[in-house]
Amino acid sequence: MRIAVLVATAVLAAGCSQGVDGQPEPEPSQQSAAAAAQPTVTSSPPASPSLPPAAAAPVGEVITWIEAAPPAPVDGFRSVSRDGAATDLGDGVAFVTPSGTSKCVTDGRAGGALTCLVDLSDPPPQPADVYGEWKGGWVDYPGPTLTVGSAHADAGPFAAGFGAELPYGQALNFGDYRCRADEEGLFCVNYAHRSAVRLSNTGVGTFGCLQPEPTPADVGARFSC
Repeated sequence: MRIAVLVATAVLAAGCSQGVDGQPEPEPSQQSAAAAAQPTVTSSPPASPSLPPAAAAPVGEVITWIEAAPPAPVDGFRSVSRDGAATDLGDGVAFVTPSGTSKCVTDGRAGGALTCLVDLSDPPPQPADVYGEWKGGWVDYPGPTLTVGSAHADAGPFAAGFGAELPYGQALNFGDYRCRADEEGLFCVNYAHRSAVRLSNTGVGTFGCLQPEPTPADVGARFSC
């Protein structure tokens, strides 16, 4: 009788160690357990710079920041208007910043160079030998040079009015240029010459190859590559 009990106990123990198919349950390996315990590592792309470039920042940094902004549809900036009358610019563009500080247009008479009227808090004064209507915030930026302040007998490329508003945080691409509007100012790059500029009411800042040079008698300030 004692032998029968021992045999039954052994059979029961063997049944508990088998799976549903009658095969022995496999023991989890140490390698499998370690793999299950490993945390999942995810990588994310580097964040785009959110703050505007500081003064004297490398031009590559300025370009990266400008290009990080989503593009504005250029077709919305192909005309100017004054007193409700619109004028088509063809391949040209015109735009203003939301603050109204910078009003820009490509000048077809100057090979599509960018010209802006900037409401400067402290514009360069009119030179003694310059006559005519002085525009201290008139900025001509063809790429390899930049001038601030000049005299004009008429409104030039602004005669027919101004363009649409370029929202903050968006960039406009046209010709050799790309401009991004920001609350800190308007930043524009000229790819052909790898130069860049910042326009705001506090002044005009340059990046890349643009360096100050002796001021000619007919402008307020001049920068050149």
